[in-house]
Amino acid sequence: MTDTTTNETSAAPRRYVVTGAASGIGKATKDLLESQGHRVVGVDLRGSDIDADLSTGTGRAVLVPAVTAAVGDTIDGVIAVAGVAMPTSLTVKVNYFGAIATLEQLHPLLVRSDAPRAAVVASFSALQDNDPNLINLLRGGDEAAAVERADTIAGNGRGDLIYASTKRAIAEWVRLASITLEWASAGIPLNAVGPGVILTPMTEELLRTPEGREGLLAAVPMPLNGPAPAAKIAQTLAWLTDADNTHITGQVLFVDGGADATIRGPRVFG
Repeated sequence: MTDTTTNETSAAPRRYVVTGAASGIGKATKDLLESQGHRVVGVDLRGSDIDADLSTGTGRAVLVPAVTAAVGDTIDGVIAVAGVAMPTSLTVKVNYFGAIATLEQLHPLLVRSDAPRAAVVASFSALQDNDPNLINLLRGGDEAAAVERADTIAGNGRGDLIYASTKRAIAEWVRLASITLEWASAGIPLNAVGPGVILTPMTEELLRTPEGREGLLAAVPMPLNGPAPAAKIAQTLAWLTDADNTHITGQVLFVDGGADATIRGPRVFG
């Protein structure tokens, strides 16, 4: 006898919210989910379904009413992709506080789903040099102090540490939040994806020359197939937020062509 019920849940159309949906990984994720027949509400600074500046409290407050107006009071998946890589405090506001606000504020709409799922984009940079003081402020949830620290770092010429600090902190937040009553006990897998070098207009410029490619891959070595297109990250995000994912949570899945294994080696299990 053929089992015709195996994939009924995952095959059903789902309702997603994807931030950063106007370009890059966010756009690739929105496009992929829509091609699978799902309803996707894109959020970005401009050029998507909902215009919202996630670096501000006002912009974050737009999310729930705008999403509710678009698809009602129930959503099945939230994918927080929106992020910037600027050596300024804007990166703190968007990458950490904007991402957490997205997930927490849309949580009440998620819990109404029969198969709620959530994911956020971290980075391989979570494993790179950072500013411990900034990370501690992010852990404590003090946005004003974290912004001030980031401004100080940038003023001292070390703005390059800000991005990695935000990605380390958001990866840590996922691991902490994922096993709480709010997420695990509500049946919501919460995970992160950590991309390595992704093919974007910015990185493609660097990769055009042997010197640029060598420098980029020295920082993020990717022995398996090299830099990845955004669509590969989209596929991973779609898989993590599919209804079939019932037990993977609290993970930072590095889609990095082997960069993590190359840099940290095998002895990472305590």
